[in-house]
Amino acid sequence: MVGEVVFDILDDDLIIAFFMATDSYFYHYLFIGIFVLFAFLFPLLPIVLARFVAPKKPSAIKNATYECGLEAEGDSWIQFRIQYYVFALLFVIFDVETVFIYPWAVAFKSMEISALVEMLIFVAILAMGLVWAWKKNILEWE
Repeated sequence: MVGEVVFDILDDDLIIAFFMATDSYFYHYLFIGIFVLFAFLFPLLPIVLARFVAPKKPSAIKNATYECGLEAEGDSWIQFRIQYYVFALLFVIFDVETVFIYPWAVAFKSMEISALVEMLIFVAILAMGLVWAWKKNILEWE
């Protein structure tokens, strides 16, 4: 008897009306939930499908290291100098700098003097990083 009462209270139309009412707390988060669901499913679906659909015929030739159609010489594990990674990081840092400076320059006329001071501090910090890289000879490419 108690189960029947609970079932009558939780009628399907009542549940849908509760979650879909535009003034409901859950209604506002419904779209975020759907977005998060698709954000997980969209990349996972091709991976799962490829796992089941892809042909699986491993062989020694397929597992060999490929170098432009030529047979590989030596071990495929090669250590690179850290200088290449630091150079790439410096590029990213100064590339991001322009992303921050460009909108600031567009809106410069409508800003106060404090915005100029803040940008000068920002550019000074980046200049110190450039001077540091220059002194460490990181910008020298060999």
